[in-house]
Amino acid sequence: MRQLTLNRVVVTGMGAVTPIGNTVKEFEEGLYSGRNGIGPITQFDTSEHSVKLAAEVRNLDFDAFVEPRMQKRMDRFTLLAMVAAAEALEHSNLLSNGNPDRDRIGVIVGSGIGGIGTFEEQYVRMQKRGPRHVSPLFVPMMISDIATGYVSIEYGLKGPNFSIVSACATASNSIGEAYRNIQVGSADAMVAGGAEAPVTPASVAGFTSMRAMTRNPDPETACRPFDAGRDGFIMGEGSGILVLESLEYAQDRGANILGELVGYGATGDAYHITAPAEGGEGAVRAMRLAIKGAGIEPKDVGYINAHGTSTLFNDKNETTAIKTVFGEHAHNGLIVSSTKSMTGHLMGASGGVEAIASLLALKRQEIPPTIHYRESDPECDLNYSPNEPTLHTFDYAVSNTFGFGGHNAVLTLKRFTE
Repeated sequence: MRQLTLNRVVVTGMGAVTPIGNTVKEFEEGLYSGRNGIGPITQFDTSEHSVKLAAEVRNLDFDAFVEPRMQKRMDRFTLLAMVAAAEALEHSNLLSNGNPDRDRIGVIVGSGIGGIGTFEEQYVRMQKRGPRHVSPLFVPMMISDIATGYVSIEYGLKGPNFSIVSACATASNSIGEAYRNIQVGSADAMVAGGAEAPVTPASVAGFTSMRAMTRNPDPETACRPFDAGRDGFIMGEGSGILVLESLEYAQDRGANILGELVGYGATGDAYHITAPAEGGEGAVRAMRLAIKGAGIEPKDVGYINAHGTSTLFNDKNETTAIKTVFGEHAHNGLIVSSTKSMTGHLMGASGGVEAIASLLALKRQEIPPTIHYRESDPECDLNYSPNEPTLHTFDYAVSNTFGFGGHNAVLTLKRFTE
């Protein structure tokens, strides 16, 4: 039987809309200055809510990207995806260089929650005015796949086109499945990532009732991954999208290559709907798959962009999982950080934004900090690049994302060499 030759997959474009910057450049500046994107919620009245903080996208002019008429047809999560996709595609020069075969360019942009803001708004309208007053656009604005649909329509991209929903692992799964499509030749290029806009009354109330979110009202101490005083995550919103291409396709068109995606691991805990498996067992398997797929050893990894949510169980279990996979290297040469300390938890968008953070770290040879870190936890005893960036020489980075339902998705990224 003839063995399939897998294509190498490279990154040629990045788009980021985050609480610490509305472009990749602004995001990079925010990461390395330790900018705190957490503040009082402005999108609704929190007077009856015990959680008052979130990490919101601010000062973003949607008119520069989407016609006002069309904005009325899109939930906020779709708008965020459209902005990030526009930057990623412009950055890549994919569509303006020659005449690309758009049948061979696909889109996978996921969302963990989808149009929750639209859902809440239309439900209130129905309760107040009756079912006949529900918008005919309600369903297409709400469904999680619609961002993928709009991006493909806007740019005429007719390759593999679908959406992944795996809670907070969504964007990493989306990037990973796009990677696989290019590896096996189903597409020449893919636009992939995630978008989320969950800062809504019911969403915040629901996560608060689960006791997953911190009720700490101080933006400077509320989100502190791996710190002994952590007591819950801070909700965030945004979008992170990559343009991926086969190496051959990118080189043929003279693309600027930003990094290489070399490994992807996806596993299930089969344990609990919200709690991670004991010892991070599912995370261990996902990291091992992502490292094995890259054809490297654990000791070759220099940086882990951790899931690092600032919850008691995640941070402890993720630390345990990292020590299980990396052994002595976890304490000697490996640096871990949680950029959620700055952006909050972007849920289904996390993996896209954090893959970008990992690529920037590889480019700069500098690890972004875990800000708000004050007191060490004996159960979280790794080098978390506390409060300041760390200069570091390394060629491989791992990005971890884990979601409710026991979803684990891990990406291995590499500094590009021929």
